[in-house]
Amino acid sequence: MDSKRKVLLFVVSSFILYLLISLFSYVLGIDWAPLKRINLLSDIVKETPIKSKDTLANAPLIVVAAKPDYNINFYQLPHFITNFNTDTTQPSLTGFSQKLHDLKTRKKRKVRIAYFGDSMIEGDLLTQTIRKLLQKEFGGSGVGFVPVTSMVSQFRQTVNTSASEGWSNDNFKTPGKKNKLFLSGYLFHSQGDWVEMRDQTITDSVALIEKSLLCGYSAEPVTVKINNNPVALKPVKIFNRIVTSTDLGRSIRLSIADTSLPVYGISFESESGITVDNFSFRGITGIEYGYLDSAFLSKIAEANPYDLIVFQYGVNLLFRPNDKNFNWYGRVFEQVTKKFRSCFPTADFVIVSTADRAFRYQGEYKSAIGIDSLIKLQAAVAYQTGSCFYNQFETMGGHNSIVDWASRKPSLANKDYVHPNHRGAEILGQYFFEAIMDDYRKYVTTKH
Repeated sequence: MDSKRKVLLFVVSSFILYLLISLFSYVLGIDWAPLKRINLLSDIVKETPIKSKDTLANAPLIVVAAKPDYNINFYQLPHFITNFNTDTTQPSLTGFSQKLHDLKTRKKRKVRIAYFGDSMIEGDLLTQTIRKLLQKEFGGSGVGFVPVTSMVSQFRQTVNTSASEGWSNDNFKTPGKKNKLFLSGYLFHSQGDWVEMRDQTITDSVALIEKSLLCGYSAEPVTVKINNNPVALKPVKIFNRIVTSTDLGRSIRLSIADTSLPVYGISFESESGITVDNFSFRGITGIEYGYLDSAFLSKIAEANPYDLIVFQYGVNLLFRPNDKNFNWYGRVFEQVTKKFRSCFPTADFVIVSTADRAFRYQGEYKSAIGIDSLIKLQAAVAYQTGSCFYNQFETMGGHNSIVDWASRKPSLANKDYVHPNHRGAEILGQYFFEAIMDDYRKYVTTKH
């Protein structure tokens, strides 16, 4: 039998086998996600009609306490950061806006933003736009925090990173103790390794850039090489932010021989102005931060404080097309948010809703039927924890917007109907920046 006949026999037999699997799954009512996605009978078998709006959207998800002069229904508004106060002339991010105003009036200070998310912000997508626009408006230079390595190091355009291959890491996906992972969800150990980074975001040729090593505790002094020069460090705290240099340099090469030192990454930031740290971790929902020890988080807040913390999650909860009840998630994520608010008491908080995600229903791609329930739940968590809320789903166009974005020429989203591409992410970053500026202008108008 020649090779062409072997290939043909393999294809035909595979098709027949998979057709039989699809048929039995339909007859027996087997509801398994991989089969639903590529079931060969999906175009000829009549499905049960599904309403485009989630029938649970108006049902109570978690207990929402009534508050005078507050209205949770403000969560439905697009292009709007709300703290649910019915007086919409007042700013929602009062503390953060005051710090922005300090920069605008030429006061020297650092204003740090931690933006948490999943693959939607991977590779600094969305956050690179927010960073660029805020730094242009209020000052500041530097890409912020960069992990030692990541699976998107070569994809990320805002920093060039190269590293030796011996680095080991613990992260959210590995078994074992996770309480001392950094905000990135990672902790690195060197086996005598090096990492080299160059910040690609800096346009001001005279900006002094502070390059800091973020690391954990070591019982003994540690000698590292910074740009090939030996430097003795004393990381005596459970979390340390050690400034290695402040100069015009945009690059750093770090070599560490100590295998016991927990290493998190390097931060590039100016001595005054805006810093935006991208904390992306693929495939998570945010509840993984429940692993982190509160005392450790408080030490991070002392050494590396944040003025605004943003949580953007949700799309990974919508991994099955017919899921509509996410109450379990609301209860857990509410506790995570309360933990962070307690450990970072000087920060304002914004919960950003999931963006749109589509599945194939009756032969046509439409928004996930559970998306309304999930967004209302995320808003309820924000409301209950005293956080602000931003409806990214409605801002990008609401129902079926991801389908529209993917079909545009040029496209704004990938054909997986989950991820905005770099053009779409830039638009979302622009929208969020504009919402911050709208809130800031309210602060200037009402407080000054």
